[in-house]
Amino acid sequence: MSRKVVRASKFRHVFGQGVKADQCYDDIRISQMTWDSNFCSVNPKFVAMIVDASGGGAFLVLPLNKTGRIDMSQPTVCGHTGPVLDIEFCPHNDNIIASGSEDCSVMIWEIPEGGLVTPLNDPVVKLEGHSKRVGILSWHPTAHNVLMSAGCDNVVILWNVACGEAMVRIDSVHPDLIYSACWNRDGSQILTSCKDKTIRVLDPRKGTVIAEKEKTHEGSRPVKAVFVSEGKILSTGFSRMSERQVALWDPKSFGEPLTLQELDTSSGVLLPFFDPDTGIVYLCGKGDSSIRYFEVTDEAPYVHYLSMYSSKESQKGMGYMPKRGLEVNKCEIARFYKLHERKCEPIVMTVPRKSDLFQEDLYPDTMGPEPSVEANEWFEGKEGQPILISLKDGFATTTKSKEFKVHKSLLKTTSAAMGHQHDNTGEVHALQKEVKALKETVEELTKRVSKLESKN
Repeated sequence: MSRKVVRASKFRHVFGQGVKADQCYDDIRISQMTWDSNFCSVNPKFVAMIVDASGGGAFLVLPLNKTGRIDMSQPTVCGHTGPVLDIEFCPHNDNIIASGSEDCSVMIWEIPEGGLVTPLNDPVVKLEGHSKRVGILSWHPTAHNVLMSAGCDNVVILWNVACGEAMVRIDSVHPDLIYSACWNRDGSQILTSCKDKTIRVLDPRKGTVIAEKEKTHEGSRPVKAVFVSEGKILSTGFSRMSERQVALWDPKSFGEPLTLQELDTSSGVLLPFFDPDTGIVYLCGKGDSSIRYFEVTDEAPYVHYLSMYSSKESQKGMGYMPKRGLEVNKCEIARFYKLHERKCEPIVMTVPRKSDLFQEDLYPDTMGPEPSVEANEWFEGKEGQPILISLKDGFATTTKSKEFKVHKSLLKTTSAAMGHQHDNTGEVHALQKEVKALKETVEELTKRVSKLESKN
């Protein structure tokens, strides 16, 4: 009789734990919008959450240490005229956050050190190019100031945020609503999932399809997809019988999935979060009260179930802390910020180890906050590999946080190009008059100089 051998993995005993009540963020009215985005973004400085707002859209940005009950008068970021659908912090500057809204615009905000003291109404940049609401945002992982947005007009736009310009517009690829859009690790490819049940790998600069797979999941509910290790793709969706599924694909041979597993019959869309350092993918269902996690390896069945964190309360959204914001001396390999109806609760994923020394096998060098290429260079074709950092002594910013510069002169020309032209004829005439007057003055001075020279 053969005994079943348990697969060896250092992540088999990873366990999740909610923090104590005094370390949660309480009394927050989380947005009631029915939209399948995370509703939360987090970095080592701040946590941001989309909240209910009357007469427009707003989100709350709190310093990580401002836990406990949040006052009703806490200032928000409230410049949108419609509900906010997605927010994401810039990976290269912890004070910069982008927001997409039902008002068809994308706004870039600069959060002051220590958090907001007064409500923030004026964005640093307003990006206008979508004709319907904007529900998906994603910053480029290695290029500075490059942002991707996807709207309900079935269009993906790549922006150079520094000059507020739409550099690439992908508008003929998706025939229906875009469910998800994300970058690969070095930002050389984009992965999208669409209501036509097709996932597509795109060349971001050309806007062309590199590979696509139709009917990845038979069901009609939303599909989400992310790049995992070695260029493979993990997708979550539904079967024809409305069972939730997770599948792994190799875009080099898209024919059949490497694995397709059925999970349960809940109706919530599964949001995947992949950690490239450990190879673990976390699946958080909207409306679920659990987080499942799997290890992705290169041996069959490729996606190995590890465990599940369960709680009583269902989640309305989920934020995922970048690796550089974790406590490495406690063997913390992931931290989620779970949104309840009225609060935000951090959930810590830990590998149990007896030693509190730095565990090198759990923390390989990870992505740092330094970009490897500027926006204009990237749009011209230069690729940028991630700049890795060691977490051995806990992450401390060794370089000055990448300054966020906006070229106001370029912004003016862009907004004019986007159809928000002001009547500049009066200004032009005034400038022309000034130039004429200056020319006359220069001629007069030249004559005087030549007269003086002739006398001498």
